[in-house]
Amino acid sequence: MLTFKAITIPGILLVALSVTAPLSAAALPKVELQDAFPAAKLDRPLWMSAAPDGTERFFIVEQQGRILVTRKGGTGAELTEFLNIVKREPFVENEEGLLGLAFHPGFKTNRLFYVYYSQQKPRRSVISEFKASATDPNQAELASERILLEIPQPYWNHNGGQVSFGPDGFLYIGSGDGGAGNDPHNNGQNMSTLLAKLLRIDVNTRTTIGNGPYRRQLAYGIPKDNPFVQESDRYGVRKEIWASGLRNPWRFSWDRETGDLWLGDVGQEDWEEVNRIVKGGNYGWPVREGFHHFKPGPESARYIEPILEYPHQPSQMKNTKFSEHSTGLSITGGYVYRGKKYPALRGVYVYADYNLGTIWGLRYQNGKVVEQATLLEQPKNIVSFAEDSDGELYVLCFDDKIFKLTVPDAK
Repeated sequence: MLTFKAITIPGILLVALSVTAPLSAAALPKVELQDAFPAAKLDRPLWMSAAPDGTERFFIVEQQGRILVTRKGGTGAELTEFLNIVKREPFVENEEGLLGLAFHPGFKTNRLFYVYYSQQKPRRSVISEFKASATDPNQAELASERILLEIPQPYWNHNGGQVSFGPDGFLYIGSGDGGAGNDPHNNGQNMSTLLAKLLRIDVNTRTTIGNGPYRRQLAYGIPKDNPFVQESDRYGVRKEIWASGLRNPWRFSWDRETGDLWLGDVGQEDWEEVNRIVKGGNYGWPVREGFHHFKPGPESARYIEPILEYPHQPSQMKNTKFSEHSTGLSITGGYVYRGKKYPALRGVYVYADYNLGTIWGLRYQNGKVVEQATLLEQPKNIVSFAEDSDGELYVLCFDDKIFKLTVPDAK
């Protein structure tokens, strides 16, 4: 396996500028949480997707291996089991499990959806395609599974786990650095591994790789405009890679209006970060943590800095440009709000801290964070945000509840 060091690859020399001026918090509204499904009985819900078929159904992913379906506006008493892989035991360690769900853009007609789950012996992450039943839309066909990709995992933590279709129709996959601490295998800067990356694949085609006896067909296609498609095979660079240098990407999303791709990356010792992902971008891990040096790396490399960072300890405030941001321990990335109910929140990127439960918002304009504020302080562990077909936001918590995000004084 080749470790990436000083290979010149498009995208590694990109640098983003960050704002240094004081931030305004006055224009950002306070928010509240309202129980979305008061009668629902859930067990560690960590993802929720709205089906793109006009049925107003929500699909809720439980870490142990179930996907449940309910309807928007329901109480949750009507929860139905859509898929169950609990017997495969995906949830063995704390950061393993059934971690992601994405519906094909053509789900209404082709019934295809995609999941990310953990398996053992050997330890690996599995990205699979399934079909919903043709006769019962609230039931998945387990026998329809087609495995697209398996990613070896050296440890149980930092799995990433999100799968989502972008506005371009391709499937994006968030993969952590493989776990342990300090990225012991330097996967963040190793371009021959799929770990510590954001991947981009085409589920509608197949790509053939290799030559002669090593020639084989992948179960997916590699888009022709992926940033490293033209790299020589002799370097071993994986052409599925869209962005690199990520530690544990925990939730990414696209701004419905601008198409910008936002990602929360969980830090190691000191810093949590919000990134705006660009094609071919290298976000620095493990050489960088937030804006700060972490481990030695190639002297010629330059990295894309975060949009924003926040520290684990109050004593670190003096070391950041964002000294007005409160502390936290583990970021949960969110969404840019584009709903219609709360005009004061429109255009605000909403994100949270898993451990402390704090919800923040920031407004980003002309390449700068121009506003940032605490929107809500509450004690629940926030594991994910979700978005419905109208762009309204929801919050998933590990007290087994899902909440609507509301603005109490909305005009």
